[in-house]
Amino acid sequence: MEKLCKTASLLLLAVGIAASVQAQTFKVQKFNIGGEGGTDYLTAEPGTGRVFVSRGFHVMVLDGIKGTVLGDIPETPNTHGIALVAKYNHGFTTNRGDSTVSMFDLKTLAVIRKIRIPAGGQDGIMYDDFSDRVMLTNHSKPGTVTAIDPDKGVITGEGQLEDDSPEGAASDGKGKLFVNNERKNTIQVIDTKTMTAIASWPLDPCDGPTGIAYDRSSDRIFTGCGKTSAVLDAKTGKIVATIANGQGVDALGWDPAEKLIYIPAGRDSSVTIVHEDSPDKYTVVATVTTAAGAKTISVDPVKHVAYLFQPVYGPPPSDAPQGEGGRRPRGPVVGAFLYVISH
Repeated sequence: MEKLCKTASLLLLAVGIAASVQAQTFKVQKFNIGGEGGTDYLTAEPGTGRVFVSRGFHVMVLDGIKGTVLGDIPETPNTHGIALVAKYNHGFTTNRGDSTVSMFDLKTLAVIRKIRIPAGGQDGIMYDDFSDRVMLTNHSKPGTVTAIDPDKGVITGEGQLEDDSPEGAASDGKGKLFVNNERKNTIQVIDTKTMTAIASWPLDPCDGPTGIAYDRSSDRIFTGCGKTSAVLDAKTGKIVATIANGQGVDALGWDPAEKLIYIPAGRDSSVTIVHEDSPDKYTVVATVTTAAGAKTISVDPVKHVAYLFQPVYGPPPSDAPQGEGGRRPRGPVVGAFLYVISH
């Protein structure tokens, strides 16, 4: 009887938590930051309010609370992502323009060294605490994952992928890395000790997987796709749930304490916010409006705030060439805004 009462109490608590999250209102603040350059990924530093934003040829460091500029990291040509490793007081940027990674001091923002990446094509970047390595996902031919020692700033390994367009990566904290392959519509499982692929999981109906996150408490992988995102069992690769969201997803935000997934949709100018009710049940609790093009996001898991960044472009010159991948040319940046989602 006592066991039944405890089980009932836990169920009521879970229901109460889900109801309280769904009852909350999410608000969006908008700060005009300005500055030059486009953008790709941004990274929130846990607990400090600092937000590191890629700006094409440099990285801006912002105060996400006040909406002001704190500093700048120069000479990061065609930069895409930023990883922060507080353990060593080092940060890292992926610079596709010169096939390097900039390693910088987190306190002073001074660049310590540039690490040349032979594979090239750098895109995503993250820190894996289990292997104690910074991991890069590279749009090389073939696609690769590169491991860097975050203390010494040297390459320690490289693994080959089945797709030349790998996007985000997430770690289970136990020796496995999960990598989204955007063109193949798969997730590959990488053994971080050997840097080899040990599994490949199809993601249909999730099309064009980009952003990824992992919940260590439920052993679930969240993968972001246009229109329909997916949740996978990290032990089997089986899709256990799907989530309806907007178009133009390029990253995911995850708040493990509040069990909230943030899915930005740049084409639909929105962020779908989803609560993990249980490992296999997910509820959309809000859809907030942001800006056209805002497709990447980063969550501060300490302050429980999500950030997006998006420049505004003027009309392109009539003779402007096409952008990377045949994209429409852009005009000059006429504004740039930080969006802050809180509740």
